[in-house]
Amino acid sequence: MNIVAIIQARMSSSRLPGKVLMPLAGKPVLWHVVNRIRACKSIGKIVLATSTDSSDDAIEAWCDMNDVFCYRGSLQDVLDRYYQAATFYGADAVVRITADCPAIDPGIVDEVVTGFIEGHYDYYGLGGEFPDGLDCTIFAFNALEKAWTEAKLDSEREHVGPYIENHPELFRNGAFYKFMGLGHHRWTLDEPSDYAFLQEIFSRLFQEGRQFSSGDVLELLEKVPELLKINDSITRNEGYLKSLMAERNGNVQH
Repeated sequence: MNIVAIIQARMSSSRLPGKVLMPLAGKPVLWHVVNRIRACKSIGKIVLATSTDSSDDAIEAWCDMNDVFCYRGSLQDVLDRYYQAATFYGADAVVRITADCPAIDPGIVDEVVTGFIEGHYDYYGLGGEFPDGLDCTIFAFNALEKAWTEAKLDSEREHVGPYIENHPELFRNGAFYKFMGLGHHRWTLDEPSDYAFLQEIFSRLFQEGRQFSSGDVLELLEKVPELLKINDSITRNEGYLKSLMAERNGNVQH
């Protein structure tokens, strides 16, 4: 099975522009994301999916310099970008990773892929009360293709998973419940305070040639709990909630 990890990235973040190339422990955020996914045992190929917008030329240039496959597609229709990238690279299944998750855990990604394969799912991901920033899902190419063909709502085009999640009658969906009571943890990168938090984490845990785990982060936060206060006031999944709000206000794509 050709399992392709597709990392979505763009420079035009509304809340923190250029965040994917900002430095953490002397390396760009993208470097950390790619190298942590390279540590996965289950991934056959890594593709960075960005947009054709000129603002993302810098991402393609970074990929060229770092021997990373790059696919450029729609800026707003991320579902189409994923589908086209998956088609181009012949994926049988796609692991979705976002470039704002520099603390993504390779071991958890492998556990999610194993659960997907063993359960014969169409769509499977980390579920429950897990730290924001460990997000990973895997879906069969056929499920992605069906979503790409049938999804009409903006919230189902601007994001990859909602159509499949919203139609359990069409897909065999499942989740891997690894954590409990950790939904208030925020290890993602969307706001300046997230960056401040991640700088603290990486300054303490990053070592060249070794990938720290989610367990290492939790152990650090148990020892230094005041770090959690740095970015604890931010709403989780704000981008997706924004898409849903726009639809409720009548801005719906047909």
